[in-house]
Amino acid sequence: MDDLSKMHRVIIEMGMGNDLHGMDYTKAAARAIEDAFRHSSLPLFAVTGLRHEDMRVQVTVGVQEPDKLDLDVLTAKLPRGRAQVRAVHGGLNVPAGGETIVIAQASVEAFLPPQTGWALKDQAQ
Repeated sequence: MDDLSKMHRVIIEMGMGNDLHGMDYTKAAARAIEDAFRHSSLPLFAVTGLRHEDMRVQVTVGVQEPDKLDLDVLTAKLPRGRAQVRAVHGGLNVPAGGETIVIAQASVEAFLPPQTGWALKDQAQ
């Protein structure tokens, strides 16, 4: 099931990364993705028996010059699931003493096929 509209998003995390010297958009984007990963954990797999291969991972990276991103390098850095990285216009280029600081933003979304046979417990009881 590859149609994301038929899957359930189970997590979305945002991250920010930069390259202070060198104006490397891919380096800044990789750091943004890593920052998003540091804010998340998916214990769902351990407690349900779901396989990581069932998960689709959609990463959106915003930089000022999206065509300068190496999407294959970024996709290869994603550790779990079937991943896709797309580039959009966003982020910032900040002039700084003759150089340009590149700032990238990333959202990392994980999707699973619809699940049946179990439900999360109401923790308010």
